[in-house]
Amino acid sequence: MKWFSRPGTRASRIVLGSVLAVLALLPIRLRATDALDVDIERFARYLDALRVQAKIPGLSATILQDGAVRWEQGFGDADVERALQAHGLSYRKLDDATFMTSVADSIASDQIVGWFQGRMELGPRALGCRSILGNPANAAMKDHINACVKFREEFRPFAPAILAERAEEFFELNGCEAPYMVLVPDARPGVAARIPAVVHVDNTGRVQTVSKQLNPRFHALLEALDARTGIPVVLNTSFNVKGEPIVCTPGDAVRCFLNTDIDVLAINNYVVEKSC
Repeated sequence: MKWFSRPGTRASRIVLGSVLAVLALLPIRLRATDALDVDIERFARYLDALRVQAKIPGLSATILQDGAVRWEQGFGDADVERALQAHGLSYRKLDDATFMTSVADSIASDQIVGWFQGRMELGPRALGCRSILGNPANAAMKDHINACVKFREEFRPFAPAILAERAEEFFELNGCEAPYMVLVPDARPGVAARIPAVVHVDNTGRVQTVSKQLNPRFHALLEALDARTGIPVVLNTSFNVKGEPIVCTPGDAVRCFLNTDIDVLAINNYVVEKSC
């Protein structure tokens, strides 16, 4: 492949990107010991370095263990920092626990959060990878997001994302799971008063049940929010404005953040807050 010897050309980026994509999809033998997290961290650094070196804008990779997501990554930290620095934004990079607590505190304080994590969803619903999040306990949150973030009609409702293991406490799901936001069960008595921003006028909600197995990162945020507020629910809507597709890249997320009333951008482990 002599023609591949010119790094930086469009052809080389496409081919190398394909090679890396195939590499990322191949089974990787990781030690089933306490060193597993170290192996994953080493693989993540290796993948990110290759992507930066080859100037590939993004690469999805997932590591499964016993059928559950153990680690996943969409765009790497280098992509995120490049997008933030291109717009002159100040940011904080936090460890996982501090990051989840910080975002939960922002939501509980009635700030609107742009949530950009891992691989992008496929389909019409935001399932906790490209989402705009708000406090479900604030009755005014629905109207504020519709008017100042989504720029759409005031009657449009929003969905409750809830810890799967707590869903029956709030909605009459009759033992069903709803990970893809396609069921609209009735809310249980008293729930509308607790989370008015996500219960519709007919006392229903288009529920998304969030499991640790399918989306461990979004699940961790809901756990942090439950610890902060006693409510394992968050208002969840797609990360976009009316007439535009859901954001895909870090650059898309930054532009939407800057052009709306989103208060906080939570992207990978980075937190960006708008100046007052």
